[in-house]
Amino acid sequence: MGDFRYDTGVIHGRFQILHNDHLKYLLAGKALCEHLVVGITNPDPTLSGEDSTDPGRSAPESNPLNYFERYQLVKQVLVSNGVEDAEFSIVPFPINFPDLYKYYVPLDSVFLLSIYDDWGRRKKEYFQEMGLDIHVLWEVPVEKKGISSSKVRNNMLNQDPWEHLVPGQVAEKMREWDIAGRIKGLIANY
Repeated sequence: MGDFRYDTGVIHGRFQILHNDHLKYLLAGKALCEHLVVGITNPDPTLSGEDSTDPGRSAPESNPLNYFERYQLVKQVLVSNGVEDAEFSIVPFPINFPDLYKYYVPLDSVFLLSIYDDWGRRKKEYFQEMGLDIHVLWEVPVEKKGISSSKVRNNMLNQDPWEHLVPGQVAEKMREWDIAGRIKGLIANY
């Protein structure tokens, strides 16, 4: 056992598309705890909710990857960055439905998050309302956020460079799965 601050931490994200700043966030969370539970939010349409603080996050074109694809990417990226399989778990996490958290994650863990905007503050409120132990990794204004999945998706759509924004394994899978084509199809059918 290392000198971790927490035994178990729960971190979360939509990871639509997992980018280099997501990796930084995941590794920062892992550095604090012996075991990291990665909750993938919006795992399916029935466990996704709209929120006025970030209305576009539920749009089909904002969610081109299914849960299993995101699971594969998170696992591959963590392992390739030195995190052992036994040191993390990946689960669905219905962020908009706090009453369901107990079915997916250990509530006696510390809940890790980063805050950039009203949506980040809203998630912190969910955790506070549930009486959960919270650790904010960082809070910075949205203009200092860095990479966003929206930027990655938009660059893919516009055929602008995007590969440098994501880990190499993610770029490979995005091309293999033709995610740019998938996003175009979602937009056309919406």
